[in-house]
Amino acid sequence: MDIRPRQLLLEMWEAAAEYSYQGGGWKFSGRAESNSTSDAEQLLCLMYPSYQMPGMEIVKPDETAKDVRVALERIGDARQIPQVLVRALSEYLERYTNERGAPVFSGGSYFQPVGQGEPLTPEQRALEIVDSFSMSITLSLAILGFVREFRPTVRRDALLAEMRELEKAASRRLTASMVGILRSFTVRTFAAYSEEGRALCDLVNTEGKSTEKVLDEVRDALVPARTSLRELKLGVELSAEAVDDDSVLFECGWSWGIIRDAPPVDAGTGVVVDQSPGVAQAKPSLYFTVVALDGISDLFSARTRQLGLINPDQEGLVGALQLRSNLAQLYWSTIARLGRSRWPVEEVPWRSANPADEGPETDYDTLLAASITIEALATERARDVDIARIADVLAELAVRGRVTRRARLREPAIELHVPGVRLPLTGAEDLGPAMEWPVADFSTALLKRVARTAAVTRDSALRDRLVGLADEIWDRHVRLRQLSDGPGAGLWDDISLFKLSPTDKGPSWYFTERVMEALVTVAAVSVARPYSARLADLALDMLAEADHLHTAELLRESPTSTVPARTQLHGIGANLQRARELRERQPATSIAIVQAALRDLDALAMARRA
Repeated sequence: MDIRPRQLLLEMWEAAAEYSYQGGGWKFSGRAESNSTSDAEQLLCLMYPSYQMPGMEIVKPDETAKDVRVALERIGDARQIPQVLVRALSEYLERYTNERGAPVFSGGSYFQPVGQGEPLTPEQRALEIVDSFSMSITLSLAILGFVREFRPTVRRDALLAEMRELEKAASRRLTASMVGILRSFTVRTFAAYSEEGRALCDLVNTEGKSTEKVLDEVRDALVPARTSLRELKLGVELSAEAVDDDSVLFECGWSWGIIRDAPPVDAGTGVVVDQSPGVAQAKPSLYFTVVALDGISDLFSARTRQLGLINPDQEGLVGALQLRSNLAQLYWSTIARLGRSRWPVEEVPWRSANPADEGPETDYDTLLAASITIEALATERARDVDIARIADVLAELAVRGRVTRRARLREPAIELHVPGVRLPLTGAEDLGPAMEWPVADFSTALLKRVARTAAVTRDSALRDRLVGLADEIWDRHVRLRQLSDGPGAGLWDDISLFKLSPTDKGPSWYFTERVMEALVTVAAVSVARPYSARLADLALDMLAEADHLHTAELLRESPTSTVPARTQLHGIGANLQRARELRERQPATSIAIVQAALRDLDALAMARRA
């Protein structure tokens, strides 16, 4: 792999520290006006790698790596770095807490009016968004883990008191973000022959079957998901037909914000959470579903469990989110893989409700569907042949999106990157003009999913192909969008790659944070061991021959044999045992050990004949 994630992340840290820490304090700013999501992205660029990657910890001053200290020396020495972050994190949590003490998750400056419409109203800018809920889950867990590990090294009472307040505030924000994301989940039903029903049938019909045949297949495939609906309780109201009437079709997932008329959720004793009525249309969005799933997955990470970051009052919320996460993944991965020959997700682009409107946004929808499918395949420990099908989709998207190919001037594919896909926020027009949410992370999302797929597969040839694709995405696209000068040099997003000039040369924390996530996922590829069934079988055959020769030499051994010969035979036996232990995990290493043992056994045989 040509990408060096640790080095690149350290360079990002150095640039982020240079930009963010000025005048002895943390500066929340960037290309977009400060808002709850953008400021969380800015902090996560430092917090998330430290929380997720071994060797990049900053919470234990005496154990902080030298290259980490050098990258963050703008902030201070190894003891000052975590103290500065305590103050920055406390400032963030205070900034996004209202006068009633409840955390807020407004989209703010990230919201945009449709087209060149009239400016958004203050009520619209204050609306809460699933992106902020999801980002806050990740950031809150990172803060709680940071406090849990940093506290044993602190002796000053004032700092300990500050950390206690930080921990309480992070726990409150975690609870509030889980409540918000629960109230943004929806299950929508529709008749089989409605417009939505026909669109679903058209999406999954990759073999030209009749509508009746496709409907039967859809109903049969969705039986497990429909059965799971009965377990939903908190924050969602289900109609009887959604659960019991299999003639009615349904879809489930997350809308863009709190669903209109979503019921309140019991957040636990002593927790202040604003649960005002929502305005979002009760219709799942594939994009916001993937965003929610990414945040929820951090609740079940190994590090979250090891550090015990979930308190007893939050366990019920976590359980409810797990049910929704499993259901959404089951539903969308079932739809994406429905059919015996060609999967719907392989029909690039993903079919829109109106085929005449298919364009760059449906390429992005294909990537979203592939993302959910990858996680489903990982959960199911699927065959590599199925993982290879998704790998082919990702490679095709890289070409179609002009990530690994040069884009022509004003080519439609450029819209995937600049200005990005524009998602309508249906329901927000009740408070002002029509509103939308821009999504411009196609290349980083693609890199992240390619790396994730490489980590999931055990086939060495497929893994090598995916690693090569990841290198190409980085070299031909993502790296070229790094700012080379001006404020925020070393961060992202330079769009001159598309022959466009940015209106603001400051860093985009939106894009930089997603580069960081992709690099952390790339780093995880090295943790997952490659596997070759062919090499494992070869190692087994070689072990059989080596064991036979070794046993024969032991049978010939005489009590009068020289001590070196007996010692060498016992050493060969220990090496063969080691090769047997490594055969499944490291078959190539096992073969190398067996080869050395075979050479030693042959040398003993030759010496005996001589």
